[in-house]
Amino acid sequence: MAVLFAHPLRQHREDGSNNKILWVAQAPTTSPDPTAPATLVITATLDGTDTTVTREVAGGPGPSIIDVPQAGCWRLDLRWSGHTDTMNLVYAP
Repeated sequence: MAVLFAHPLRQHREDGSNNKILWVAQAPTTSPDPTAPATLVITATLDGTDTTVTREVAGGPGPSIIDVPQAGCWRLDLRWSGHTDTMNLVYAP
């Protein structure tokens, strides 16, 4: 789950605030496999394009600031500690 502390999320925030997101995982944030990274890796793809960016949250799901290069609907592929999930987030101009 993504708990948004900024609404709407924006491509550029002129007021000096951030696109703060708290990632909450139902699955454990640790893995029995010690080689599985604890980092939450987010691969975001802008809907209808080949534009893809990768963001990382050290330590796995938790607080983060996630910015993207342009406004639109982004599909997020999330990977952490051997787990995966997907979601869509909309960033306003």
